[in-house]
Amino acid sequence: MASGLPSNPLKKIQLVRIAHVYYKHENIEKAREFANDFGFFETSRVGKKTYYRGYGTEPFVICLEEASTTEFGGAAFVVESEEELVHASKVLPKECKATDPYELTDAPGGGKCVTFYDPVDGFPFHLVYGQQHVEMMDPKFPELKINFPTEKNRGPNQFQRFQKRPAPAHKLGHFGMCVTNFAKCYEFYSTYFNFYPSELVHNDQNVDITVFFRLDRGEERVDHHCFFFFEGPKMHVHHSSFETHDFDAQVLGHDWLRHKGYTNCWGVGRHVMGSQIFDYWFDPSGFILEHYVDGDLLDMKEPTHHTKAAPDNLHVWGPEVPATFLQ
Repeated sequence: MASGLPSNPLKKIQLVRIAHVYYKHENIEKAREFANDFGFFETSRVGKKTYYRGYGTEPFVICLEEASTTEFGGAAFVVESEEELVHASKVLPKECKATDPYELTDAPGGGKCVTFYDPVDGFPFHLVYGQQHVEMMDPKFPELKINFPTEKNRGPNQFQRFQKRPAPAHKLGHFGMCVTNFAKCYEFYSTYFNFYPSELVHNDQNVDITVFFRLDRGEERVDHHCFFFFEGPKMHVHHSSFETHDFDAQVLGHDWLRHKGYTNCWGVGRHVMGSQIFDYWFDPSGFILEHYVDGDLLDMKEPTHHTKAAPDNLHVWGPEVPATFLQ
C-alpha cells in the first residue's frame, strides 16, 4: 500500500500542474454573480461551497465558499502519484501541519488531497491526485482570419463578428502571494518542491524580493510561472490568474465586466516577465482575478533571469501600474 512507503527527505515533491484555488466570501451571492460574469461555469453546490470549472479538462478551477470571514483558501497542485501525496505528508516540516491523504468526497472529480500550511505565514496549500478529468467544453470561439497590411487572409465579403459575453476561462494559470519573509519562503518551496525560478527580481541592494516559479518538468513545456511571491509587510493573496482564448475574447470579457459595473484593477496590457496580455479585476470582496492570453512556455533549457525591480519591468504597454496593484 502507498501509505506504507518510506519517505526520502531529500526527494522533492513532484508537482505536475496547478489545478484550482479556494476563496471564502461573506457575501456568497455577489461572489457567485461575479464568477459567472468573469467566465467560469458552475458545476455544483455542496453545502456552503460552489464549484466552477473552465472550458478545459480540469473538474474545477475555483471553489467559492460562504464563510463568516473573507479570506483566501489556498491553491492546489496535482502531484505525480498517490505515493507523492504520502511522501509529502511525511516529509514536510512539522510547522507545515501536513494532513494525511484524505478523500475529496464532495469536490467534482474526486481524488485525494494533502493540505499543509505555509511555514512562514500560515496560508493553506493543497496537493491533489486522482481527480478525474472532464470533457472539454466548446465555447464556440469564431475562427479568425487576420488581415495584415501586406497579407490578407480573409476573402472578399467575409467578416469578423463577435458575441458580447464574458471571457470564458480555460484553466487556472498561476497565483501569487505577498509573504513576510522572502528568503525563508524561497528556501522552503525550492527545497521541498520541483519549483524552478524563471525570474528572480532584486532591489537596489541586489537582494531578491520576488520570484516567478515554474515547474521543473524536464523537456516538457510549462507555463512561465504557476506560482509567484514577493515580500511585503503583511501576508495576503495577490491574485489568481485564468487563461482565456485570445485577445478578442479577453477584451470582450473586459467590456462585459466594465458594463456590469465591476472595478478594473489594471489592464489591458502586455507583461514583460511571462509576456502575457493581462487584465486584472477586483471581485466584490476585493480579491484580484486576472484573465490572461499568450503566455510564454518554457522548458529546462531556459535559465533563470535576474531583473531589477522597476515599474517598467512589469509591462511593455498598457496603463501605468496603479498603486492598488503593488500592494
